[in-house]
Amino acid sequence: MSLSTTPAMKKTLLAGAIGNVLEWYDFALYGYFAPVLASLFFPSDSRSLSLISAFGVFAVGFLARPLGAMLFGYWGDTLGRRHALAWSILLMAIPTCLVGLLPTYSTIGVLAPVALTLCRFLQGLSVGGEFTGSATFLVEHAAASQRGYVGSWAGFSAQIGALLGSGVGALIASSLTEEALHQWGWRIPFVMGGLIAVAGWYVRTSVPESPAFESSRMAGTLSATPIHDVFRSHPGSVAKIIGLVWLHGVAFYLLYIYLTTYLGTVTTIPLATLLSVNTACMALLAISIPLFGAWSDRIGQTPLLMAGAAGLAFLSYPSFLWFTSNDLPSLIAAQVLLTLLVASYMGPFFAAIADLFPAPQRYTGLSVGYNIGAALFGGTAPLIATLLIEWSGNVLAPAFYLSLCATVSFAVTLTLRKRFPNHR
Repeated sequence: MSLSTTPAMKKTLLAGAIGNVLEWYDFALYGYFAPVLASLFFPSDSRSLSLISAFGVFAVGFLARPLGAMLFGYWGDTLGRRHALAWSILLMAIPTCLVGLLPTYSTIGVLAPVALTLCRFLQGLSVGGEFTGSATFLVEHAAASQRGYVGSWAGFSAQIGALLGSGVGALIASSLTEEALHQWGWRIPFVMGGLIAVAGWYVRTSVPESPAFESSRMAGTLSATPIHDVFRSHPGSVAKIIGLVWLHGVAFYLLYIYLTTYLGTVTTIPLATLLSVNTACMALLAISIPLFGAWSDRIGQTPLLMAGAAGLAFLSYPSFLWFTSNDLPSLIAAQVLLTLLVASYMGPFFAAIADLFPAPQRYTGLSVGYNIGAALFGGTAPLIATLLIEWSGNVLAPAFYLSLCATVSFAVTLTLRKRFPNHR
């Protein structure tokens, strides 16, 4: 399982990773500062109503992602991956920086939440073209023997970005008084993220174009209408990606975004402890994704996808029994176990799905399929889990939902070409 790369490949990995880190840092900041934004942009006598309004704007980013997928997918498949990715990072930088500069409700009234919603929409457009675009760019640059490892850097860098956003948010919040945080402190990480993104733009414009795109351009096989071609010629591939993303999205948002809130209601373990465990497991996930990606280059991408999905299907219920046992060692063991299974699924994910579309429609196909799945299942996972508990009266209901998602995605993995190394 060699992780060695050439200097040129290292620069390509940096170009793909830096954009994802900054994109997900910026995209995640909103969620971490939602309580502050709620009081400043959606003031109300009801704190819960303000928070619901703020998270409603958070959801706008998910709704915009499929549109961003089509916009940047078209750009990437007709004009080039490199320039589409360079401009996607700028489209994230501008609204993120603006969020940090916006006047609040007390200054301009209803225009403040309208402007915040617009910024969030533009962020969603950017993310819709960034994540899968960078994965496409990375996999197309990779040698056949390193597709799993190189492709896994898309997932790895996204996790690092989310962790960075969490860390910066925690640092700002712990360094300032409550009053200073609400007056001006919350603006700092947004402005920082916007300005640092300029470095990402520079790195991305200095790397070569994807070899697969260049080959298609030289052969005259580029598609003039990639969106139309994807839905006309590859609807089955789009459906497969949506089915695979079902587990990809639900596992992440259920186990790393929703879980601390869930455990805070079903156990008596302090919230600070739960957050520490969650952060540690997110770090473990980030480290494990490229390791599983590299392993998939030795044993094949599809077998690891199948193992991760099958493990989550069978072990979600016993893991949630440990979660609800009110025993900290059992809780940690359960989250570590599920984290390794999620990493097994996420590590080889993009290398496994890259060949579902030919190069002339790959950016569009992967972006549209992934972001439709993310919008339908990823962002809705915490809400669905909460509703299932409310409707069933069973605190283990999220385990059954996760197991269902894993079963569906496992069934889809059976339709993938078995990418064993000696079959390349």
